[in-house]
Amino acid sequence: MNGRKGTFQGNQGEEKEFCMFRATLIPMVLALAAAGLASAQPKRSDSVVKAEAKAAKPDHAGKQTVTVTLKIDDGWHLYANPVPKDFPGIPVTVDVDAKVKPEVKVDYPAGKEVKDAMFGNYRVYEKNSVIKVDVKRAKGDDSPLNLNIKVQTCNDRTCLAPGVIKLKVQ
Repeated sequence: MNGRKGTFQGNQGEEKEFCMFRATLIPMVLALAAAGLASAQPKRSDSVVKAEAKAAKPDHAGKQTVTVTLKIDDGWHLYANPVPKDFPGIPVTVDVDAKVKPEVKVDYPAGKEVKDAMFGNYRVYEKNSVIKVDVKRAKGDDSPLNLNIKVQTCNDRTCLAPGVIKLKVQ
């Protein structure tokens, strides 16, 4: 390479080596840049919360109980539902869908009270929390239930980006 406009002066073997070097270098640089961007993504709340759901069999009227168990990593908490008016945190919510939209009633546990001079008192879930969901299915609907559990986890220093845990139960 002579330094002018990227032209190369040399024998054909050197030119071929240079082209191979460029062909290898560019994908490596792009891969490293992509890896850097991926690692720059913020950690999401669903990365520190695991969820399981178990569904009882529907009765003759289509009523069914789903039990959702949240396992929260040590040092983290979720905001209990409901949160106080104008509270900045996002509470846990469970949405249920099926082939035919069911009637849903979610029984959120009270959680542990936190007294906070800045935001007022609120409640959180720590370690394990069990949420009972009563579902009334449409007649004849035996399709799987799709659960979307929205969470925001925080610790004593920071909050993670909200996340959604998706589960399917029969």
